[in-house]
Amino acid sequence: MLNRSIINALGIATPEEIDILTEKALKINDVLTKFFKDAGIILVDYKVEFGKDKDGNILLGDEISPDGCRLWDAETLDMLDKELFREGKDSEVMDAYIEVYNRIIPDDEKVI
Repeated sequence: MLNRSIINALGIATPEEIDILTEKALKINDVLTKFFKDAGIILVDYKVEFGKDKDGNILLGDEISPDGCRLWDAETLDMLDKELFREGKDSEVMDAYIEVYNRIIPDDEKVI
């Protein structure tokens, strides 16, 4: 994980770019927290990766999925992410991903 001090020390981004990254990360957090809350899921934490396009614009360069988030059921606190795999519960991972899918995709848009 990078913080402002490490980014400055490595010269990865200017102070202005760090402000943009912070603003984008906080906006992503607000949107995702509400999105998952509406589906009965707690967004525990997540990772995002940023990059720049050919014109130097800062862009989100990562997907948002149960692979990059820790998600818990809001009522039971059961894990709904790849942490299950890390805990040796391989057989439960697909069920958890399908549960997340079923909660966030409207019935008329489901493909599985």
